[in-house]
Amino acid sequence: MSDNLDYSKILEEIYYEVSPYIGSGKVADYIPDLGKVNSNQFGMALCLNNGIEYLIGNADKCVSIQSVSKVYTLAMAYKYYGEELWGRLGREPSGTKFNSLILLEQERGIPRNPFINAGAIVVADMLMAAYEKPLEEYKKFVRDLSGNPNLDINTQVRDSELDYANVNYALGYFMKSHGNIEGEVPEVIDNYTSFCSMEMSCVDLARSLRILSQSGLNPWTKERYLTTSQTKRINAILMTCGLYNGVGDFAYKVGIPAKSGVGGCIVGIIPGEMSLAVWSPGLDESGNSLAGIKALELFTSITGKSIF
Repeated sequence: MSDNLDYSKILEEIYYEVSPYIGSGKVADYIPDLGKVNSNQFGMALCLNNGIEYLIGNADKCVSIQSVSKVYTLAMAYKYYGEELWGRLGREPSGTKFNSLILLEQERGIPRNPFINAGAIVVADMLMAAYEKPLEEYKKFVRDLSGNPNLDINTQVRDSELDYANVNYALGYFMKSHGNIEGEVPEVIDNYTSFCSMEMSCVDLARSLRILSQSGLNPWTKERYLTTSQTKRINAILMTCGLYNGVGDFAYKVGIPAKSGVGGCIVGIIPGEMSLAVWSPGLDESGNSLAGIKALELFTSITGKSIF
């Protein structure tokens, strides 16, 4: 699908408009290695379904994708397990912090959705049951979708996270007490944290997430990975759950399926048209990129492209 919009000019306008916001917010310093990142950075990339790409700023810089990884692990688990997946996961917005123990207790060990930490930990456990080497399968999946064979996890970031992963361990053990974690909790948390520690650029992210703007097709080979129904449903959960307890405000301001991560990345999908990625490490109170949200709000306002 093509249109007459000048996306290069639009990105330049967005970069100018968000400049006052770049450096605002707080980096995720509860993960020591992420706390060292210079917050005065911004990158944005969009990839149309016809393969034409536009980028600006630090769009080629490899950064820690953190919870954006949950999109990839959900897609892998959904492909493998199908609807059986939802026996161990909900599909409702959390309305609470992404690592809430209180919510998990209320739900008797069933995470509210796959995009909060508890949900992604269950998905990691399921991938461990599905694959002998789940981390290698994950890396292959992300590399195939992005077209970048050199992508890898940052072991320094992973180790830094594991040193401060007490709440995630608590989530894992609580769910295991309810029978919703089958593997050994330390191994599950190690895999979950490794998934989060993948490094990608905005260009890599935008390219790879075309799988969700192209009805489940691999962007490069056009091989079907997800069914159209699975793709629709992942996009729906992104719309309602992708930005933690900031999701309602994001839907109001931006209006596209999206997923954020505390590394400062946000990916967005305009089904049938394009995928987008933005990165700026300064976070708002919900753990979402402050300048990134502003950039995506400007993009959908200027172009008139949202799902509403």
